[in-house]
Amino acid sequence: MLDSFSRAVLDAEAQTTYVEGDRLARLRQFAASHSQRISAVEVMRQQANDIVAQAIAAMVAENPELIQRGGNCYPSRRMATCIRDGEFILRYVSYALLAGDAAILQDRCLEGLKQTYQTLGVPLSSAVRAIVEMKTATLTQLDPVLREVPVDVKLALVQEISEYFEIAIAALR
Repeated sequence: MLDSFSRAVLDAEAQTTYVEGDRLARLRQFAASHSQRISAVEVMRQQANDIVAQAIAAMVAENPELIQRGGNCYPSRRMATCIRDGEFILRYVSYALLAGDAAILQDRCLEGLKQTYQTLGVPLSSAVRAIVEMKTATLTQLDPVLREVPVDVKLALVQEISEYFEIAIAALR
């Protein structure tokens, strides 16, 4: 896993150039948002149970057979597994946000997840729906924290967080 600074250096080194231009601007923006990133991750940690519970509830509301006998969230141990997976994905989204790089999310969380779910018979559409709902719940929980942040920083963080969730969604499609 590399953070944004390490990745910029390695990319520049591979091209035998200085870190300059767009890369430098992105690093400047990343550095300017460090305290907001930390605050966002703290909210994600504190609200993880609520975020995941809201997402799972929305998924089940759309697909109630999931919690009926024979459904993928029945019995309760399967529901617990579903909740655990949601918490796992949310935690890795928070790691990516701290690093400013999706590599840890992709390499340590999403790699092979689709195949695992397919093998276990987990409906991918339900998993995708849960992640969409986690994204919405996360951004809703972060709104009060980001209210006092300069608009450009807020928009960049919201876009970045959204991108990490979209990467998770794409991994399951």
